[in-house]
Amino acid sequence: MSKTTRTVLNVGAMALSAFLLASCGGHGEEKTDEKAGGGSRQTVSAATVAQTSLNRTVTASGTVSAWEEVPVAAETGGLTAVAVYVDEGSYVRQGQALVQMNDVLLRAQLQQQQAQVQLAQANVSRDDAALDRAQQLKERGFLSQASLDTALANQRASNANLAAARATLAQTQTQLSQATIRAPVGGLIISRSVTKGQIIAAGTELFRMVRDGRLELDAQVPETELGLIRAGQSATVTSSEAGQTTGSVRIVTPEVNATTRLGLARISLAPGAQLRPGMFARADIAVGDQPATTVPTGAVLYRENKPGVFVVNGDSTVHFQPVTILSRTETQTAVSGVNVGVRVAVDGAGFLNEGDRVNVAQAVGAAPAAPAAQPAAPAAKK
Repeated sequence: MSKTTRTVLNVGAMALSAFLLASCGGHGEEKTDEKAGGGSRQTVSAATVAQTSLNRTVTASGTVSAWEEVPVAAETGGLTAVAVYVDEGSYVRQGQALVQMNDVLLRAQLQQQQAQVQLAQANVSRDDAALDRAQQLKERGFLSQASLDTALANQRASNANLAAARATLAQTQTQLSQATIRAPVGGLIISRSVTKGQIIAAGTELFRMVRDGRLELDAQVPETELGLIRAGQSATVTSSEAGQTTGSVRIVTPEVNATTRLGLARISLAPGAQLRPGMFARADIAVGDQPATTVPTGAVLYRENKPGVFVVNGDSTVHFQPVTILSRTETQTAVSGVNVGVRVAVDGAGFLNEGDRVNVAQAVGAAPAAPAAQPAAPAAKK
């Protein structure tokens, strides 16, 4: 091969290498430009956060307690319990005998005092007759004024003795009736602290009762929702141990705990509930239609176990905004923590991450979103 021919071939190879290098470099710049432009975008639907009237339910929890606890104690003391008629769990009626104490001594005293009353009555009759005779003799002039005064004093003393004897008899009768301890109200016996043979001191608590067997739930309500609850509102009360029952709000206490920021709603439970005092339960209180900030239920996601929504910004990027769930239905969820009027991602939101760019395909429950601006067409080559 001649020298001239080799020179021509070398020049051609160099030109080909330069062309290939230029071609590779150009494609790399196009890829860099594409990456800088955002690459592919996730397509989502969006909805506008609105304020609507929503049927709200306030959830609260607390401890079951007695509507009214009644202690039963002994009014008279120093006597032995000879019979105990009821036990814990018994339902008693008002006036029913619960404990019988030894009343033999009291009955003997009662008989003695009844005799004293009879004696006093006899003395009164005698002195009344003596006073009548004295007054007749005084009128005829056969009796002095001093004798008449004596007869009058005797009659008054006899009447006083009769009143004292009757009072002593009434006291013994009362003590005798108190020897039988009776239920002050109808209700459920929840505790018993007396046994047969025990010497009972006056004032000793023997039983504790739930008046009429009525129970209620002391539901603790956050102060932000306390104003929604009113007396008479219905509630569903659920316990993991005793199942579900119904109830109604009896009263909302006017005080909020300064430490916990919780108020108290007392919910009367329906009769026949399997709940017992001291149990833990949850109440869902129906507070009716209330103004609420709502988003589609499908827009609410959880990140790190915290609820939130992806807000679509004006530059088509998304931001995860934490929210607090107030109530939820199949289609709408009442939340706080997001402003009315902003757009949130719905369909496809579960695939998003913070800062992603999106294409909004349609708006849910709002006017369709404006289409994204298309890049200008390249100018024709001259």
